[in-house]
Amino acid sequence: MKKDAILILEDGSVFYGFGFGAKKTKVGEVVFNTALTGYEEILTDPSYCGQIVLMCYPHIGNYGINFKDSESYRIWVEGFIVREYSKIYSNWKAKTSLDHFLKKYGVPGIEGIDTRKIVKKIREKGSMKGIISRDEFNIKTLMKKLKETPSIKGRDLVSIVNRSPYSVFRRYRATERQSDRATVAVIDFGVKLNIIRLLEKVGLRVIVLKGNTELKEILRLNPDGILLSNGPGDPEGVTYGIKLARELINYNKEKYLPVLGICLGHQLIGLGSGAKTFKLKFGHHGGNHPVKDLKTGKIEITVQNHNFCVDPETLPSSFEITHINLNDKTLEGMKHKDFPILSFQYHPEGSPGPHDSEYIFQEFKRLIEKDE
Repeated sequence: MKKDAILILEDGSVFYGFGFGAKKTKVGEVVFNTALTGYEEILTDPSYCGQIVLMCYPHIGNYGINFKDSESYRIWVEGFIVREYSKIYSNWKAKTSLDHFLKKYGVPGIEGIDTRKIVKKIREKGSMKGIISRDEFNIKTLMKKLKETPSIKGRDLVSIVNRSPYSVFRRYRATERQSDRATVAVIDFGVKLNIIRLLEKVGLRVIVLKGNTELKEILRLNPDGILLSNGPGDPEGVTYGIKLARELINYNKEKYLPVLGICLGHQLIGLGSGAKTFKLKFGHHGGNHPVKDLKTGKIEITVQNHNFCVDPETLPSSFEITHINLNDKTLEGMKHKDFPILSFQYHPEGSPGPHDSEYIFQEFKRLIEKDE
């Protein structure tokens, strides 16, 4: 079988493999994900916009795609790298193959290459841009396109994934009345659907608004709480999100309004408070990252997907650190000392991955109910 796909990294490394998915050429920042399962959720996570994802687990595609596990309405990754793609899938929920799913959204995949070598290279040299092609094999042409494509640093990728405003109304108990439920305005910077599901699961009514919605427009809806969602890329490029986070902190000086930040939302709160963020060497991507709760001493195994982090040395005294990453001691959680504002770098909705951190949604609900 002839190799019909190519991957070139920014450092000039060239890998030839077998293609699947769309016959296209795509550029993105290459990152690796350590999760053993959950490729459907990973592919559809808006936080991966602008990135090419490499799966560390070697055998991918064997349970197909069922669409119910999708975290948004489409695939957001630029490309997909696996050691071995399973052409045969078997699962009672499956509706189609991974290959067909990638083709539908124009995403190229490559298999049959040494993924361990690439992971080692990224760990040693840091994240780097890469280009996958299934329709162009001239290395000079591909390298030129690779060099001309800007990095994710400083870019506003949220504007790419942002969707139109929509509301979600679901009832988990037949006797439940809509008016009895507190309302949370989810500010959508690339929100994963499981965040919405779990907010509803704890009994909250959810309204989802675009990431560039002004605070005055949000307040017209009279929400009981606000959630700043996850999203892709560099938080410094999302200037309207930083502005909103700063305004929410100041608003709490006058009126009680609980705020929860997740991943990018956490970083925006950090920037809005006056802290700084920095780019990690190769990011945190996977479903097995240990995080320590500094108050209780408990360890949570968490889901993570981020390339940037809040610098704890720049955090103002009005905030306290609540969680740290045990792998590299980076900041994973914080809260305001006087206001009902808390945020987490990891994903409490745990999809795909462990459910250790779901309690955060109950904690957020308790903050909201305190005002009732």
